[in-house]
Amino acid sequence: MIVYHGGIDIIEKPNIAFSKKYLDFGCGFYVTTYKEQAEKWAKRRGMRSKAKPIVNRYNLSDDLINYDIMNFKEDDELWLKFICNCRKGEEIYKEYDAIIGSVADDNVFKSVDMYFKGLWDEKRTLEEIKYYKMNNQICLVNQNLINNELKFIDSYEVK
Repeated sequence: MIVYHGGIDIIEKPNIAFSKKYLDFGCGFYVTTYKEQAEKWAKRRGMRSKAKPIVNRYNLSDDLINYDIMNFKEDDELWLKFICNCRKGEEIYKEYDAIIGSVADDNVFKSVDMYFKGLWDEKRTLEEIKYYKMNNQICLVNQNLINNELKFIDSYEVK
């Protein structure tokens, strides 16, 4: 499967040691199957850093049967709680080698933040986010999975 990572660097050999902690699915190397989403991530990162936006393209093995994968097929209570716990700094993501699910982008995060702050309950939050266009993200948590199953193809600058 072809996946993309948007940023400001060409990353031939991703290393999770450089990952941030308080993200949707915790510490890991984030990719998506949506090229446009990776380009958006790259542009945002490039603007903040005053650097060229770069998208890296990889082939991620379809055969990950030997790894522990959490796949949130729906944006439900489990997905919401997992994201909130990771954003609080809990390390529940370490139970998995990879985590797959929807992105809590700016619009979705506003709703998740209302839940996070206790202003909305679970039901209201999930009701709100179902109206937003959701993209996906794959957080690769296990460095061995990255080394063995993720192969760099190429990179390009986003214009």
